[in-house]
Amino acid sequence: MRRILIVGAGQSGLQLALGLQAKGYDVTLMSHRTADEVRSGRIMAPQCLFPTALRHERELGLDFWTARAPRIEGLGVSVAGPEPATGGRTRVVDWLGRLDGCAQSVDRRVKTAGWLDTFAERGGRLVIHAATVSDLDALAGRYDLVLAAVGRGELASLFGHDADRSPPHAAPRRALAVACVHGLGPCPEHPGLDAVRCTLVPGAGELFVVPTLTLTGRADLLLWAGLPDGPLDVFRETTGPGEHLARTLELLERFAPWEYARATEVELTDANATLAAGRHAPTVRHPVARLPSGGLVLGVADTVVADDPVTGQGAGSAAKCAASYLASIVERGERPFDETWMRAAFDRHWESARHTTRWTNAMLGSLPGHVLDLMAAAATHQPVADRLARGVDDPSDFEDFFYDAERAETYVSSVVG
Repeated sequence: MRRILIVGAGQSGLQLALGLQAKGYDVTLMSHRTADEVRSGRIMAPQCLFPTALRHERELGLDFWTARAPRIEGLGVSVAGPEPATGGRTRVVDWLGRLDGCAQSVDRRVKTAGWLDTFAERGGRLVIHAATVSDLDALAGRYDLVLAAVGRGELASLFGHDADRSPPHAAPRRALAVACVHGLGPCPEHPGLDAVRCTLVPGAGELFVVPTLTLTGRADLLLWAGLPDGPLDVFRETTGPGEHLARTLELLERFAPWEYARATEVELTDANATLAAGRHAPTVRHPVARLPSGGLVLGVADTVVADDPVTGQGAGSAAKCAASYLASIVERGERPFDETWMRAAFDRHWESARHTTRWTNAMLGSLPGHVLDLMAAAATHQPVADRLARGVDDPSDFEDFFYDAERAETYVSSVVG
């Protein structure tokens, strides 16, 4: 039986560990927190998995919360107009695109804790320890394959920067602030239908409203993604959850009053339901790291492809990476997991991940005119809205029309007739 060590118990590390466990591998998983510590801790960066990523969970029988989590069937996008001198912003664009299938968001405190318990119950070896480079150096020789699914920190720094694949952003591009709330009213534009709603505030950032399942049941995430030092980047000095929520609502009233109108009765779901985070520069790293003693480590998900969270692709990309690596590991059989194989396994994943990286980087800057034209066309032509929404699930489709003005115009013309 092949022995595999996975360091990191997020979406990718746990999904891969559980998938390998089901295939009969001897898996050791290192997590820096127990399941109970995760459940009782602060909310983590929110996640929303779109249909493809959810399918990977379903194929492994890990979709434990399908019946309880809101079924997200659409993506709504608004573009806020300029702020008038007298207040009261309006929307210059508003549309709702339908997904091909449903998306779902589950609080990572619920999912991570649940999967940690499942891994242990199924006989997996769970080690609670914040692993260091020296730990891996001492352990690597005992395993056929070592994988790091850690995102950032000392272990991530083992993986060198890949200048050819990395975005041209050397500094963080967004500061995130999230509050998980009960009591958000229904959206009048699509009553009875759950959708992720995104408001683009030119020159300031974005607002996301995401139906989710949390520790206390159905809830909604209010997430601001602000340009650093801009008008939405006001959460670093908050003194507690109450002030965090108050600032969230103040920004809603000023920049997205149509969303504020349904948020006047909200309250935090629990005392740990706020988070200010996200100050990490997007980067792509080389997929293989060498330990001081010569052992090799394969990077997983955002250990090596760290996209900005502005497009909400983090958890989905992690799920896709875990699925791709699982297939590569199983197909390898009894042959050694050497450096050549490691690089090939990453390249297989990169064929999909590169599209997410390109799209995310495109959304970080000022949107070009042809993209704004696409947004406007979506407001009056449902096929355009649906295609943009479904591109969130599969960003490779954007290659055909999103990045080039001529192709965008040709596409819209074909829809308009």
